[in-house]
Amino acid sequence: MQTTTYHAIMEMMRESWTDERLDDLKERMNERFDRVDAEFARVDGRMNAGFARIDGDIRELRRMMFQGFIALITIMITGFVGLAGLAIF
Repeated sequence: MQTTTYHAIMEMMRESWTDERLDDLKERMNERFDRVDAEFARVDGRMNAGFARIDGDIRELRRMMFQGFIALITIMITGFVGLAGLAIF
């Protein structure tokens, strides 16, 4: 009984999906996928801009760290020279 009912339902659905309706469905799906592709392109652009900003921030941080290390080394060398000067006199 259930198989017969299922078969009848499937047969009705098969008859209701004409080639024209399938073409319409295909067109609507293509339009939606085009919108999804456009959204992905927009998100991709935003991500690339964000990564570029982060890359710039990291470069600036590395530059500041390098300058800090140079300053620290200069201070240490000045201190050692000062201590050496005291030891000599």
